[in-house]
Amino acid sequence: MDFGIASVAAITVIAYLVGIGCKAAGSVKDELIPVICGCVGAVLGIAGLYLMPDFPAKDVINALAVGIVSGLAATGVNQIYKQLTKTGE
Repeated sequence: MDFGIASVAAITVIAYLVGIGCKAAGSVKDELIPVICGCVGAVLGIAGLYLMPDFPAKDVINALAVGIVSGLAATGVNQIYKQLTKTGE
């Protein structure tokens, strides 16, 4: 299958869901959620390198970077959503 850039979006979605799970659990401090999302992205980036032939990175360092950035993007997506749905205070 040809995943290409869709695999990067998938990392972001999975990291976002992990972040939501951490928030819902209530036992994780909010300050740690971006770190967790980045770590999840890093692991998934390296996994993508070895499991997906069309992964955009071709070496471990770039796969790690792609994964971390994708994981941290999940935090940005969450913040954009929060700001757009925020009512005037």
